[in-house]
Amino acid sequence: MAGLTSSGPNVDVSLLYRINGASLQAPDWLDRTVGLAGAYGIPLALVLLVLWCWRGARRQDEATAVESFAALVWAPLAAALALLVNVPLREFVGRPRPFLEHDGLNVLDAGLGDRLGAEFGNTQFSFVSDHATLAMALGVGLFVANRRIGLVGIALAVAEGACRVYMGVHYPTDVIGGFALGTAVVLVLAPLTMALLNPVVLAVARAPRLGRLVRAKERMLPRPVGLAQAPNPAGEQRPQESDLAA
Repeated sequence: MAGLTSSGPNVDVSLLYRINGASLQAPDWLDRTVGLAGAYGIPLALVLLVLWCWRGARRQDEATAVESFAALVWAPLAAALALLVNVPLREFVGRPRPFLEHDGLNVLDAGLGDRLGAEFGNTQFSFVSDHATLAMALGVGLFVANRRIGLVGIALAVAEGACRVYMGVHYPTDVIGGFALGTAVVLVLAPLTMALLNPVVLAVARAPRLGRLVRAKERMLPRPVGLAQAPNPAGEQRPQESDLAA
């Protein structure tokens, strides 16, 4: 596809060699750390960040808790949707992985999925990066729920993209495209999905048992309890409300 060349002198390839070339000068322990972080560590950290944000959201007032919980539900849904959109996109662009096109790259352990893709051709295409798409969708989804925690999530997503280029499994533009795709899916569909999710989450929040998913126990509103009437020892008939009103 035009603009996504995989060979020849261009900025994308030169940046790839420059960033990946740093791994040739780095100690082995750093390369292993970056490889594990890029394949598993940062995605796991983003999932834990979503859980941490959910824990804090449960301690807020009902309206804020409902909005935050709905956004936290939307974040992984948006990430999954973005990955589904990326399946035909990668096939359409058909850009091979950089280590299949260029010599001299130091390809770090890219994880089982990338190794199988290189051997069997099921993930041999590079644009756009699944990891970058997933990470940025979760980061932006967190930002919708909580801006302070969301900034941390977006920073982790940027680190994920840098790791993928450092590992030699993606071009820089693969990562940028993943960032754009993940962000677009979250923000473009957020108004509609939040409008649909908010009433559902509100119903869950007010349910007797499921309400604790949205609000912490100490924040749950107590149920109104009927006041017991004192017994009438004289056996006299109490006036009805209609009589008192009259």
